[in-house]
Amino acid sequence: MENKDLTNINDAAYQKLIDNITTLWGEAKSKAIAAVNTELLDANWQTGKYIVEYEQGGKQRAEYGKRLLVNLAKDLTARNGKGFNRTNLTYMRKLYLAFPKCGTLSHKLTWSHYYELLKCDNTLEMQFYYKESIKECWKVRELKRQMKSCLFQRLALSTDKAGVLALANEGHQVQTPQDIIRDPFVLEFAGLPKQKRYKESDLEKALKDHMEQFLLEMGRGFAFVGRQYSMQIGSRQFKVDLVFYHCILKCYVLIDLKRAEIKHGDIGQMNLYLNYFKTEVCQPDDNPPIGIVLGARKDELLMEYALEGITNQLFVARYQLYLPKREELQAQLDKLLDETKDSI
Repeated sequence: MENKDLTNINDAAYQKLIDNITTLWGEAKSKAIAAVNTELLDANWQTGKYIVEYEQGGKQRAEYGKRLLVNLAKDLTARNGKGFNRTNLTYMRKLYLAFPKCGTLSHKLTWSHYYELLKCDNTLEMQFYYKESIKECWKVRELKRQMKSCLFQRLALSTDKAGVLALANEGHQVQTPQDIIRDPFVLEFAGLPKQKRYKESDLEKALKDHMEQFLLEMGRGFAFVGRQYSMQIGSRQFKVDLVFYHCILKCYVLIDLKRAEIKHGDIGQMNLYLNYFKTEVCQPDDNPPIGIVLGARKDELLMEYALEGITNQLFVARYQLYLPKREELQAQLDKLLDETKDSI
C-alpha cells in the first residue's frame, strides 16, 4: 500500500498550516520592528537629554559646548561605530528640546519621521504634521511630500488664527464639504511642466496614473470611483473627469479639470452633473454630492457671480503644477497671525 503524501500542495489542511506559520512570522517581524523602533527612539531622546543637561552644567561646560557636538561625533563614532555623526546628534538634541517629556513621544512614528518633523520652521507647523502623520499613518515618504508642498501653510491660510491653532492641536478635521477644498492643490507629481501646452485629457491621465499621490493631495477619506464617468441625460451623453466617494462625508465628489482659466459655463455644467447624481446615482442614505471645478486660474469676482444662487455644494479651486514658494506662504501666514494677535 502506497504511503499517502501528507504534504500535498493541494491539501487544504496543509495550505492552512503554511498560512498559519506565515502569519505567525509576519506578526513576529512586525512586533520586532516596532520594539526596535521604540528602543531606538527612546535612546535618541535620552541621548539628546544627556547633551542638553551637560550643556547646562555650568560656565566651563558651556564654553566647551561650542564644539561639543563635533567632539562627541568623533569620540562616539570611534567607540561605537556609525550613527553618531554631528547631524544625527544635532537632531537628537532637537528631539529632546521639542519633546522634553519622553511620554509625549508617539512610538507610532519612527526616528525617520521625527527627523523630518524637526526640520519644521515653527512649533505650530511641527505639531500639525505630527498629528497628521499619526492620524493618517503616513509613511516617511508621504510626510516629506506634504511638508514639501507646504500643506500646513495652504490649509492655514484658508482659515483664521483660531483655525490655525486648531490645525496644530488637532490636525485637519474633515466635517464639512469646505474642509476638503484646498487652494491651490499642488499636482507637481503629474509631471506636466508649467510651460508645456497640454490638453485636459493629459492632466486627467497623469492624475489617474499617479492616483496614490493625488489621493494624498486630496486628503483623508477619498475612494476612487472612476474616470470619465458617463451620464446619459436626455439625448446627450456627458462625462465628468473624475468621480470619488468620500467615506467620512458619505457623499460622491465630482471633479472637472480645466487646463486654463475656469469659465462661468464650467460652473453651470458641474451644477448639471450634481443634479444628475442627486437623482440618478445617490442612494437614500448618501449626502448630497460635491462638485469641484479645478483649473489653472480663476477670476474671483466672476466665480462669485457664477456661484451665486446655486444650492448645490459646488466649489472652484486652483491647481499648481509646481510647488508653491514656501517663503511667500509663510510670510502670508505670519501676517495672518500678527494681524489677529489680540483676537484670541
